Amino acid sequence: MSEVVVVGAGLGGLAAAVHLAAAGRQVTLVEATAEPGGCCGTARVGPYRFDVGPSVLTMPDVLAEVFGAAGEELRHWVPLRRLDPSYRMVFDDGSRLDVLPEREAMTDQVRTLCGPAEAARYERYRALLDEMFRVEWPAFIDADMTRLRALARPAALLRLAALGGFRRLDRLAARHLTDPRLIKAHTFQALYVGLSPQRALGIYAVIAHMDTIGGVYFPEHGGMHAIPLALAALLEKLGATTRYGVRALEVLTDGDGVTGVLLDDGERLPARHVVVACDRLAARRMLPALAGDWRLRRPRHSPSCLVLHAGLDRVPDGQAHHTLHFGRAWRRTFKALEQGRPQPDPSLLVTCPRPDGESAPPGQATLSVLEPAPNLRRADWRRLRPLLESRLLDRLAALGYGDLTDAPRLVLDPPAWAARGHSAGTPFALDHRVTQTAWLRPSAVARRVPGLHFAGMYTAPGVGVPPVLISGRLAAARILKEHR
Repeated sequence: MSEVVVVGAGLGGLAAAVHLAAAGRQVTLVEATAEPGGCCGTARVGPYRFDVGPSVLTMPDVLAEVFGAAGEELRHWVPLRRLDPSYRMVFDDGSRLDVLPEREAMTDQVRTLCGPAEAARYERYRALLDEMFRVEWPAFIDADMTRLRALARPAALLRLAALGGFRRLDRLAARHLTDPRLIKAHTFQALYVGLSPQRALGIYAVIAHMDTIGGVYFPEHGGMHAIPLALAALLEKLGATTRYGVRALEVLTDGDGVTGVLLDDGERLPARHVVVACDRLAARRMLPALAGDWRLRRPRHSPSCLVLHAGLDRVPDGQAHHTLHFGRAWRRTFKALEQGRPQPDPSLLVTCPRPDGESAPPGQATLSVLEPAPNLRRADWRRLRPLLESRLLDRLAALGYGDLTDAPRLVLDPPAWAARGHSAGTPFALDHRVTQTAWLRPSAVARRVPGLHFAGMYTAPGVGVPPVLISGRLAAARILKEHR
């Protein structure tokens, strides 16, 4: 019998499956689509290949740990290179800042842009981010939050309070930095957790730490989709069974807990444990009634995004891998997004990977542009889509990317995200307000259904590549502990 069935071949499901198979468990991975990847997927338009999921990989040690569980080295499966710069930030006044992970090099960048006094303040703020990260990582990120006692860490909570972790993020940054451009560079990351810098807690400054201090990485070949492909190949090497193109219809139970999974072809996979690693709200149709979670009674979703992927007939000269173009209306854009309206002058994340011989024909390249946008529950996208796409093309032309009107392109809006299985049309799951953080985020275990576990963005630690990988490892650890 299959001792464990994992539903969903995204990064969370793959991480759980690898850890379990490496520990000798019999694992069957079930995925409704034809290939692994989940949110970390890929798409083609003619000769161009695009990553249609995350483009930012931080903390590669978390990924290396998954391969290490099977006695393998990450570099042999997915060679990575560190991006230099991690980001290029272009501000509305025309100035720019290249974000570099080395302390001295970054301090020199800040000194050149903002002056020596601000550079000194930046170094002190950098040290603060370092300390916040050291406190948060073991206590609240790399930690199992399935029991209330997980929050009983008074020393860590007191230290975070002293560091300003429970202030609003924008106020925390403004307490230490004075240049508005530098404050923006260290607070825009709040959007990764679905909140504005004015609403996010200071504890999420650790995301700026991951980005600006830990460095940003990218696979040498195959884009971000190379990561799930490598994990799936490792899983097969470990002897696990992978089933693509079949959908899990129901998690089967009896009075003692999980007994297996019913597939859409009528097959029943027997199992002692099941890990559901897909959109938690969409998965409710397959869960037993006893698996309900009070934390999901009034879910608050993150905003969504409009993403334009385009094929370029040339390789842009001097273009950074990631360029963030800040808009002028900083606070007003976040307010509009919270009210379910398009941002009046959005900041754009432009990704232009170095050609690897696979993503575009020789001498050509790809360009991906992300604009934050309301999710399906906040806006009428039948009306918005043509307006925002046209505005985005005009904005890109004005920024110097040329006329992309006739370029081969793929545009993903909230209806497209919904068609890919994302509730509310957002690929960012639930936001990270206080009531959806740590223990208050939907539980990774079903207390009343022994053997049923969850992994992915909807559980703690939350959204992002490292947190999702961690959620998979934590699910595997609980199952291994139960087995013992």
